[in-house]
Amino acid sequence: MPVPQRPLSPHLQVYRPQWTSVLSILHRATGMVIAAGALFVAWWLAALALGGGAYEIARAFFASAPGKVLLFIWTLCTFYHWGNGIRHLVWDAGFGFELSSAFRSGMCVLGATAALTAFAWLA
Repeated sequence: MPVPQRPLSPHLQVYRPQWTSVLSILHRATGMVIAAGALFVAWWLAALALGGGAYEIARAFFASAPGKVLLFIWTLCTFYHWGNGIRHLVWDAGFGFELSSAFRSGMCVLGATAALTAFAWLA
């Protein structure tokens, strides 16, 4: 029996980006950045365990401009992922599905991300 020629599921190119879809994609992307950043944390811990010479190399990298940029991005992604994860837990509990609530909670996540990142880097 031949397979019927049905349309495929719509792709991202078909739909206009919505607030919730953009934040969901960001949630996934930040999860990947956090996982990649965990490799740097592992490198730092290994250097700490290996002694002064190895630790000095890692410390010098994280104190450099590229190292600070990577740490800042990792911090930003961690706070966003944490905040949006809490938002998803609230949704799992059955709350906040109204469009206005979803928009407001997304704005709260972005605001908390900015505030927590600023506090972590400026305090």
